[in-house]
Amino acid sequence: MAEEFDTRHNSRTLVDGPDRAAARSYFHSVGYEAEDLKKPLVMVAHEWIGTMPCNFSQRALAQRVMEGIRQAGGTPMEVNTISISDGISMGTEGMKASLISRELIADSVELCAIGYSFDAAVVIVGCDKTIPAGAMALARLNLPGIVLYSGSIAPGRWEGKDVTIQDVFEGVGAHAAGNLSDERLHALEQAACPGAGACGAQYTANTMATALEFMGISPMGTATVGATDPRKDDVGVEAGKLVMDVLKRGVRPRDIITREAIENAIICAASTGGSTNIVLHALAIAAEAGVELDIDDFNRISDATPLIGDMRPGGRYVALDMDRAGGTPLLAKRLLEGGKLHGDAMTVTGKTIAEIAET
Repeated sequence: MAEEFDTRHNSRTLVDGPDRAAARSYFHSVGYEAEDLKKPLVMVAHEWIGTMPCNFSQRALAQRVMEGIRQAGGTPMEVNTISISDGISMGTEGMKASLISRELIADSVELCAIGYSFDAAVVIVGCDKTIPAGAMALARLNLPGIVLYSGSIAPGRWEGKDVTIQDVFEGVGAHAAGNLSDERLHALEQAACPGAGACGAQYTANTMATALEFMGISPMGTATVGATDPRKDDVGVEAGKLVMDVLKRGVRPRDIITREAIENAIICAASTGGSTNIVLHALAIAAEAGVELDIDDFNRISDATPLIGDMRPGGRYVALDMDRAGGTPLLAKRLLEGGKLHGDAMTVTGKTIAEIAET
């Protein structure tokens, strides 16, 4: 029989015994009871910020994740870090902060995990650089955990049709060319982003969110559920339960993020016409996981992968359309049918990619 994993493998050194009374006293001051500290301590990290829609739903989603952790016998602790919106900062000095924020987010998650001796982690991610940062942090720590995408924004409605932020960027060009009035441009910008969620097309956020499902570190089928979709509450609760299951099984990120898993992530991006930012982010995740990967791998994999997702910005559809069509499980099924995936790659659920696609 396999040795049972110690679900308090880190936290018992932080809070157990008479000599840790002061640490427990601090925790009591913010609402944790003695019984809470006898359970596994699970970090729920997110990048909520009041400056953009991409991560705006994360505090509410974190509450659902924490609910699931409690139901499964753990004690969740919420931590927060920063995020930078590429969509807002592009064309300004602020864009220089974007890629650097990936490293800062990963470092912040790492430091909190070490500083509070967490036993496991859920990293909730949303806008572009937060997604690879979450995977990088978990791989670096090799701490039992999962990455959970907070979801895509719904399309807006303008002049009788669905519109996204892509239409606003194109509207700026049309306005400059004299083909769109001030009034119509203003109406378009007011309509395009109706609420919380990351950019709706297969830009960096949705590319990386779906890729992490194919990498196995995010639960498959959750990324395409929109940020404001009522089902997202259930996704959060189930994610909380899942991380406790991952902890009990003693599964660590580097058990999941293998060479085959990273190749699956690249295949996902290529098959949906995703962002070429997969290159710089997958290389960074691979480095943290100790997996060899270079630029030539992207060319080789892309050359062998068919484009089967008709997704914006190159195609017609947005992430929520993909969800209605069957989401990432259907995409995995189609790629497996074509012999394009490593079907035996394991995921955080305890099932392989092939097993998930079959259900």
